[in-house]
Formats: sequence, structure tokens, C-alpha cells
Amino acid sequence: MDTTDGPDEQHRRPAGVSDDTVAALGKLSEALECVERARGHLYSLHQLVGHADLMLDDAVRMFRDAGHPGIADRIADELVGRNVIAGRWTFQIVEDFDDGYHAVFRDLDRSARDQLVGGRRHLYEAEMKERRRTPGRPGHEARPAGEP
Repeated sequence: MDTTDGPDEQHRRPAGVSDDTVAALGKLSEALECVERARGHLYSLHQLVGHADLMLDDAVRMFRDAGHPGIADRIADELVGRNVIAGRWTFQIVEDFDDGYHAVFRDLDRSARDQLVGGRRHLYEAEMKERRRTPGRPGHEARPAGEP
């Protein structure tokens, strides 16, 4: 068999690793990917709320210019710079998430991979690719041309 017609060494299952172990690592990786997407949404929340808070400056000015100082004052006093949750702006939520839940999740994923498969990533997907591709067919290569 041509040794380049298959996954590279980092995407091959080490000897003695069971299907159940690869499946469990795949599920943990899938869960982490889901959390990574949630993290992206959290950063979107952070940026969108921050942008909205800055836009309030314009709204306050426009209400004042339109002769509605009471509405402008209420927005300026009650909403501009307001905490999103008790005691926190969104940057603090992001930092707590990153330093807590996200860091622990990534650490446990890395630790499980290190302990069980020498740190290899995406073994489940690499094996799925091998099952689903058509060897020798254009667009179905195991890896990029010239890669050992």
C-alpha cells in the first residue's frame, strides 16, 4: 500500500486504541466544537452590546436636539454604560467564560487526547474520511499533494 494514500501519522489511530475510545474522543471533540461556536456567539454578544451602547450616545444627542431632554436624560442615566448582568459588562462575562468553563473544557479535551492517543486530534473524523472517500479519485485525496 502506498503510505501517502491515507491519513498522515497524526491522524492515524495508535495501536491498541479501541473503536469505543475513538468514538468517545470524537464525541468530546464534537462537544468542544459546540462550545467553541457558543463562545463565538458570546463574543458577538460582547461586540453587539458594546456597539449598541456607543450608538446610544447618538440617540441621546438626537433626542436632545429634537427637544426631548427628559427621554435623553433617562436613556443617558439608566441605559448608557449599564451593566448587562449584575456587576458585569460583557467583557467581564467573556473573561469569566474564557478563564473558567472554556479553559476547563479545552484542558480536559487535551488531557484525554494526550492520555489516550498521544495528543492526536480528530481521529474519528480522519477515519470517517477514509471510509467515505474514493481512493485515486480527484478531489478525494487523503491529504494535500506533496505532504508526507
